[in-house]
Amino acid sequence: MTKDVLVSISGLHQDAMSDLPEDNNEPIEVVTPASYYCRNGKHYVIYDELMEGTPEVIKNEIKITGNDSLEIIKRGSANSHMVFEKNRKNLTYYQTPYGQMLVGVNTKNMEVKVTDKNIDVSLDYELDVNHEPMADCTIKMNIVSRTGGDFSLNL
Repeated sequence: MTKDVLVSISGLHQDAMSDLPEDNNEPIEVVTPASYYCRNGKHYVIYDELMEGTPEVIKNEIKITGNDSLEIIKRGSANSHMVFEKNRKNLTYYQTPYGQMLVGVNTKNMEVKVTDKNIDVSLDYELDVNHEPMADCTIKMNIVSRTGGDFSLNL
């Protein structure tokens, strides 16, 4: 895969306290240019995220290790280091301009498919904040070379 990539990240969060379909949030998708490199068998994707309503930029790093570990590291006006490991719950502090939260991610399913031209990731996890269940979540990522890759939207 080339250094210059496009990354598509789509997410869906269903309120853990409601079974009503009308309470479901709309899916969210971000498509952005990114940088990619592979070192010691680990895949890294680095991109900037604009914070809504402010000129602030959050530096994001995605680190994929094998088929069972993914990390999302945010630095800037929001700071966190979320670790997703299949069949494991991980806790982290998520710092925002409005305060800090203890976030738990219990990864139920993780699929990683790596080819020469792209990486596809699918995550299903339970999210809790300050030990209170918040949502059942799905994230899909498609990381593709800007030239010659098979880019797809994940919704």
